[in-house]
Amino acid sequence: MLSTIVGVRAELAAGDLRPLYLAWLAAYGAWERDEDVFDHDADDDLEPPVPPGLGTLTAAQRALADFIRLDDDLIAIAAQASPPLNEAADDPVDLAAWVAHLPVTEKDRLLARVAQGETARVQRELLRDFRDRHCRGDTAPTIPVPARRTVADLLDKAAQRRADRERRLAAERAEDEARREQARLQDRERRLDKLASDEDAAWSRVEAMIATRKPAEYDAAVTLLTDLQALAEREDRYDTFTTRTIELRQTHARKPSLIERLNRARL
Repeated sequence: MLSTIVGVRAELAAGDLRPLYLAWLAAYGAWERDEDVFDHDADDDLEPPVPPGLGTLTAAQRALADFIRLDDDLIAIAAQASPPLNEAADDPVDLAAWVAHLPVTEKDRLLARVAQGETARVQRELLRDFRDRHCRGDTAPTIPVPARRTVADLLDKAAQRRADRERRLAAERAEDEARREQARLQDRERRLDKLASDEDAAWSRVEAMIATRKPAEYDAAVTLLTDLQALAEREDRYDTFTTRTIELRQTHARKPSLIERLNRARL
């Protein structure tokens, strides 16, 4: 698990603040699992500035969120105030032109630091300087800063999102079950229609199955008798079915395994 999270270190060193926000969010997310973690006064605590890109976490950040048991609904709610990463992206042409005009001594110093293993720190510092010096004035990208939300806002909206999803899934399950039941009923009606076309042959098959004295054939006979019972109820001929069933029981009264199956099926 740690091998999938280790990339977070380099992301933090490069100035990506998403892991820090996720850690803060996870701490308050634990409140939903343990009400004694924080005092209720913490409801009014404001979130830190929301970093861009919460809606598109890296693989390492996703692994971190799983490791610290951060709820997906809470992440989704937090991400609503997070601008996409591309809105804060630097123009590569402007960046290249700015780097080209750096003093040679400064470039040499930075390269030496890279060679000494400070790649991520050098990258962070370069980008910070570029944004501070190059992106001032009219050329600076305008990214709206969302209002900071309270802990209570985040937790309540996450709980509402979770409840909405569960209701939606329950409705979808109910619809699926209704469709399956409708299909089952239609299949049953088709089966009964076919059975009605040659009902006497079906009774003969029941007798033939019973004559084998095999448990599997007994089960098949009971299944067919159940369909014959449903057909009799549908066509209002239940008395005829009852009479034939009684005769069947009397004929095979010395077959306890069969009689037990008939009793279980209430035939």
